[in-house]
Amino acid sequence: MSGGPLIVQSDKTLLLEVDHPDAKACRMAIAPFAELERSPEHVHTYRLTPLGLWNARAAGHDAESVVDSLIKYSRYPVPHALLVDVAETMDRYGRLQLVNDPTHGLVLRGLDKIVLIEVAKSKKLAGMLGAKIDDEMIAVHPSERGRLKQALLKLGWPAEDLAGYVDGEAHEIDLAEDGWHLRSYQQEAVDGFWAGGSGVVVLPCGAGKTLVGAAAMATAKATTLILVTNTVAGRQWKRELIARTSLTEDEIGEYSGERKEIRPVTIATYQVLTSRRGGVYPHLDLFGARDWGLVIYDEVHLLPAPIFRFTADLQARRRLGLTATLVREDGREGDVFSLIGPKRYDAPWKDIEAQGWIAPAECVEVRVTLTDAERMAYAVTEAEERYRVAATARTKLPVVRALVEKHRDDQVLVIGAYIDQLHQLGEYLDAPIVQGSTTNKERERLFDAFRSGELRTLVLSKVGNFSIDLPEAAVAIQVSGTFGSRQEEAQRLGRVLRPKGDGRQAHFYTVVSRDTIDTEYAAHRQRFLAEQGYAYTIVDADDILGPALPQID
Repeated sequence: MSGGPLIVQSDKTLLLEVDHPDAKACRMAIAPFAELERSPEHVHTYRLTPLGLWNARAAGHDAESVVDSLIKYSRYPVPHALLVDVAETMDRYGRLQLVNDPTHGLVLRGLDKIVLIEVAKSKKLAGMLGAKIDDEMIAVHPSERGRLKQALLKLGWPAEDLAGYVDGEAHEIDLAEDGWHLRSYQQEAVDGFWAGGSGVVVLPCGAGKTLVGAAAMATAKATTLILVTNTVAGRQWKRELIARTSLTEDEIGEYSGERKEIRPVTIATYQVLTSRRGGVYPHLDLFGARDWGLVIYDEVHLLPAPIFRFTADLQARRRLGLTATLVREDGREGDVFSLIGPKRYDAPWKDIEAQGWIAPAECVEVRVTLTDAERMAYAVTEAEERYRVAATARTKLPVVRALVEKHRDDQVLVIGAYIDQLHQLGEYLDAPIVQGSTTNKERERLFDAFRSGELRTLVLSKVGNFSIDLPEAAVAIQVSGTFGSRQEEAQRLGRVLRPKGDGRQAHFYTVVSRDTIDTEYAAHRQRFLAEQGYAYTIVDADDILGPALPQID
């Protein structure tokens, strides 16, 4: 019997003993194929899923390497049936291939003829497949390439897409050569993406995903459509591209609620593309406005459903998804895999931190005790409203102010989900607020003031969750969130991970109401960060305030 840190169970759960000396090496070994489910103090629970195994297979990991990792780190003999199931699940990927045949065009090729017969008879593929060519090939209409991949994934036979890509309209793009170069992991990410042609690069916030996008553009040397979460994020992309590449301002268009420019490189917001008039999406025509050679999806974990539908038609274009986490709260990771492509590169956050490219971070959960009046209000509230009542308790206000005061020499972001609470905080802290209704001009003014140090504290709504470049932010205090969203937790921590000029540590606080659903949601939110190696410390509000809690009217 070995003394490894992992217990592999026949129900496909993996239990990792966190305090074992080999735990870190084990976590890195299983991360490419296992999904974290729970992460309390001493034992983390992972699960083996078909999608996780297929992602690993698409990234070049074979069943033998997965089996070897499980056996190497397992404390007890690994159940034989599980090893067989891992091998057989991974073997399902690529038994069907989408290829361009010189004579027949796009075809579905079966390396296993019986599997090809099986899927051809499925009613779920009705209308997607054309005529049978021979025992190994069935014709596929090019417009069905994406939908077919989605359907095959759901049938448990994910196809390997080898049909290639059109080059699109050529456009000269080079990386600028003025004192900067790609970091090694950024180059590895670009190489991994380009080798596969399409797929997703997963890097922590602050690790330079925009530069990976720029390098992919310089490799493609083609017209590029970049999809972003909001106008401010789009303008950050534009600034970075002008600074880091040969592109000029005139070559980059903004397609947003304010402007409708289509240029060789066009940056469009998800919001404008998914706006409807009379039940139709008039701006989705942008996808066909040019012969794009590359489509980049920033924050791909937030991709709206209508963009998925249109992406199904873009399978002949190279597609790059960028994200800090592949967790989707709507469970559509399979659609990202099918339509954008599999994960091509994933760097553990702690590895990037160890290299000095993102700041080390301390994560602290501060638990506050509600007043009797607040506890009564919570107790009599309907179930669907309880999280809001707990998360917005006024008892949190002095705790937030004490944390801001503790870090008076740092630049602090206070982040929440409820507008009324944010206005309370803004007034209480005498700090400006950025929310959905804040104009882009005012947002940029406040962000510039924060970047320059003129502004020390900024209160942010959910607009602060993603794609905002505030490199000197060293402290984030979250007071409420989107229920138990793990992706949101990752994005919010990412706001403070940019390395600081003086090497300071980042601090990430979550203020939580004790004995309420607020605590349960906080535990769920923290799972993703635990997978990345971040440990939460839980402290009482008294430790921040001192024994006499100020009363809030």
